[in-house]
Amino acid sequence: MAASDKTPPNGGVIDEKQPQSDFEEVEDTFRHDLEVHGFDANGTKRLLRKIDWVLLPFLSFLYLLSFLDRSNIGNAKLAGIEEDLNMEGYDYNIAVAVFFPFYVAAEIPSNLAIKRFRPSVWIPIIMIAWGIVCTLMGIVDNFGGLLAARCALGLAEGGLFPGITYYITLWYRRHECGLRMAIFFSAATAAGAFGGFLARAIMEMDGTAGRPGWAWIFILEGIVTLVVAFVAFWLMHDYPHTAKFLATQEKEEVVRRLEHDRSALADEFHLKFFWHAIGDWKIWVHMFITIGIYTPLYSISIFLPSIVKGLGYSNTDAQLMSVPPYIVACVACIAGGWYADKRGERGVFMIGFCMVAIIGFVLLMASNNNAVKYFGCFLVTAGIYPNVPQGVAWNGNNIGGSVKRGVGIAMHVGFGNLGGAIAGFIYRSHDAPRYLSGHGILLATTVMSMCLCAFMTMYLRKENKRRDEKHKHPDHYSHEERHAERENGDNATFFRYTV
Repeated sequence: MAASDKTPPNGGVIDEKQPQSDFEEVEDTFRHDLEVHGFDANGTKRLLRKIDWVLLPFLSFLYLLSFLDRSNIGNAKLAGIEEDLNMEGYDYNIAVAVFFPFYVAAEIPSNLAIKRFRPSVWIPIIMIAWGIVCTLMGIVDNFGGLLAARCALGLAEGGLFPGITYYITLWYRRHECGLRMAIFFSAATAAGAFGGFLARAIMEMDGTAGRPGWAWIFILEGIVTLVVAFVAFWLMHDYPHTAKFLATQEKEEVVRRLEHDRSALADEFHLKFFWHAIGDWKIWVHMFITIGIYTPLYSISIFLPSIVKGLGYSNTDAQLMSVPPYIVACVACIAGGWYADKRGERGVFMIGFCMVAIIGFVLLMASNNNAVKYFGCFLVTAGIYPNVPQGVAWNGNNIGGSVKRGVGIAMHVGFGNLGGAIAGFIYRSHDAPRYLSGHGILLATTVMSMCLCAFMTMYLRKENKRRDEKHKHPDHYSHEERHAERENGDNATFFRYTV
C-alpha cells in the first residue's frame, strides 16, 4: 500500500534514538508530506470518491451513447431495415463489419491527439461528429448510403473508448484503474439492456413523418448524442492539476500520488515513445488476447436479439428478452473490477471470466433445451464483458510512461476492435436458429485468449521475481536514480508489473 494510504504511527513522530534505514527515510518523507496535506487513509478515500462522482457518471454516459450508436443496427435489423433497403445475402453482415476498419484506424491518431490537445476539447468534437452521422443514418434510403454512413460512424467514434481509458489512467493509480474502467465499461452492458427497451419503444413511431421505425432509432439516438456533446465542452475536466472542482491541496495530493505510483517516468509528448510502444512484444500479446475477447463481444452485442429470437420469441419479445443477460454482465463487470483492484491482480480474473464464457458457449452448442441455451447467454455475457475493462487495465498498468501508455492502449483496443469486422460474419442467417458455427468460432477465440492470459501471468510473475533478485526494492531508489531511468518506461529496473 502506498504511503499516502497509511496513517502515521505515533502521530508520525520519529524516534531519533533509533537508526533508520534508507527505506524508513523514504517512508518518513511521505509521512511528512501526508501530515502537511492532511491526507490520511480516510482523507484519500474522500478525495477519490470526490473524483469518482465528478468523472465516472459522465464518462460512463458518454460510452453508453457510443456503444448504443454503434450497436443499434442490431435493433434496426429486427425493426425491418433489411426489407426497406432491399438488403439480401451478406449485405447486413457487410454493413456491420465495415464500421470497424475505420474505427480502428482512428484510435492511435486520436490518442495522440488527446495527449497533444485537451480532453475537454477533443472528446466533445468527436462526439459531435458521430452524433451527426448517427442522425443522418435515419435518412438513408439504399444499401450504399448505409455503408457510407457506417464507415463515417466508425471513423468518428474510434477515439472515444481508447481515449477515455487513457484519460482514466491520468487520474488514478494503477491499482485504482480497474474498478473505474469496469464502471465506465459497464455502460456498454447498460447500452445493451437499455437499447432493447428503447428500440422496442421507438419502433412504435413507425410511419411518423414518413420514416420507418428503424430510422427513428438512428435519428433520436443521434440527436441525444449531439446534445450531450455540446454539454461535454463544459462538464469535462482535463487533468488533475487543472481541475476546478479540486482544491489546491487536493490537486497537489493527486499529482503526488500519481508520481509515486508511476515512479516519475517520462510524461512529455515525444514520438520516440510511440516507437517504444510499437516495439514492445508484451503489448502485441495483449492485442491478441483482446481480439479473442472483442470478437465475441461484438458478435453478442449485435446478434444477441437474433440469437434470442431463435429460441422461439417474436421480434418485439426478443428485443426485451435480450435485456436480462446484460444486467448480469453489468454486475459481473463491476464486481470483477472491484475485486481485481483489491487483489492487485488481473490475469487470474481474466482466465476465470474466460472459463465462464467458454461454459456458456458449450451450453449454446450442446443443448437442445431453450431454457439451458438462454442460461448460456447469461454465462457468455457475464464472462466476456468483464474482460474488456480487465484487459485494458492490465495492459495499461504494465506500460511505463504516459505517451507510450496512450499509444499502447490504442494499439490494444484498436487491434481488438478488428474483431468487430470479423463479428459481422460470425452469425449467418442460414445458420439460424442454432448458429453452431458461430458459437464454435467464438468458443475458439475465447480459449485462445485464456491461454495467452495464462502465459502472460506466468511470464510477468517470473520477470518481477527476476527484478527483485537482481535489483533493489523500488522504494529504495532515490529521486536521482529514478530520473536517470525515466525514459526506460516499464523496462526501468524499479518498475514492477501487475500480474
